[in-house]
Amino acid sequence: MKKHSTCCIFNFAPHYRKPIYTLMDKELSCDFYFGDKVDSEMKVMNVQQIPGYKKTVQNKRILFNLFWWQKEVVHLVFKKQYKHFILTGDSGILSSWLILLFCRILRKKSYIWMHGLQSVPSWKSKMLTYPFYRMANKFLLYGEHAKQVMMKLGFSENKIECIYNSLDYDHQLSIREKLQKTNIYSNFFKNNLPTLIYIGRIQKVKKINLLFEAIKLLEERKVYCNLMLVGENTDDIDIQKLNRENNLHSKFWLYGPCYDENKIAEFIYNADVCVSPGNIGLTALHSLGYGTPAITHNNFSNQMPEFEAIQPDRTGDFFQENDINDLGKKIEKWLSIETTKRHEIRKDCYSIIDKKYNPHYQINLLKKLLNL
Repeated sequence: MKKHSTCCIFNFAPHYRKPIYTLMDKELSCDFYFGDKVDSEMKVMNVQQIPGYKKTVQNKRILFNLFWWQKEVVHLVFKKQYKHFILTGDSGILSSWLILLFCRILRKKSYIWMHGLQSVPSWKSKMLTYPFYRMANKFLLYGEHAKQVMMKLGFSENKIECIYNSLDYDHQLSIREKLQKTNIYSNFFKNNLPTLIYIGRIQKVKKINLLFEAIKLLEERKVYCNLMLVGENTDDIDIQKLNRENNLHSKFWLYGPCYDENKIAEFIYNADVCVSPGNIGLTALHSLGYGTPAITHNNFSNQMPEFEAIQPDRTGDFFQENDINDLGKKIEKWLSIETTKRHEIRKDCYSIIDKKYNPHYQINLLKKLLNL
């Protein structure tokens, strides 16, 4: 039986992280403890499928609901077999403060996996986050933007590693290798216009209304395209009203939720560009992973870290936040890409995912840090 020296204590077990956790279990011999709930809506993974899974613990709100406490985890720091602790980097989890403190006292290594600081925090936020961060041996950040911000704020570069993020890369790669162009859009829309796609949860923060309005502006300039939305409407946005008000009519396809990765791959691969007018998050990885460039806004302090996978003129573009005119210009630019260049763009999209945004990159980084 393998000796597990690494203990992972996370606030939740989101479904999309199953591939990296499975690889961590296999390559690092980790033990996993997951919290039972968080405030945001996320699909939970089947934790029983991870051999190193030990327990789901209760996340309890305390101190006027301002903080979290994870039950039954603090005592784990005193177990002799655990030399390394990987924690969710949320300073609002008070039990994690104690684990970090005891790791210092007991000379065990601690790593906090987190988004990090996207902009200069308020003094109140500094009081809560800075002492928490200072106790950890290393920060595992989702991207370079947060790294640069934190370095400017005085955190040592030696403590910061970019681990990025990932989806089910191996499965998606096997699908990608078989992908080819189909008539899915011409068959549905009964036209040969280019198609924009948005994939992900349909929420107010994603500002889908800007996409409809930008398409309407394009039509006034005689630039026409179709629009497809794939995802669950979690905020009860009146999508059909947006369609009527902006005159898309038959050039609009509201597909709804889809969990069939082969279908998702076909939708993305055959689209001309993916657009997320609000923050983009994992949608960027999904889109680029199947070779389609992505467009989102340029206020990086108000973005999710996956925006960094977008490289202007290569794998997508950024428009001026909330500027419908600029969004329309960026969409028009990408709809006019020549077929020959589209092949090169597809390869660039694949390249960034293959290079950094996959579980194999993440596991190699963790092995280096843990000296395995």
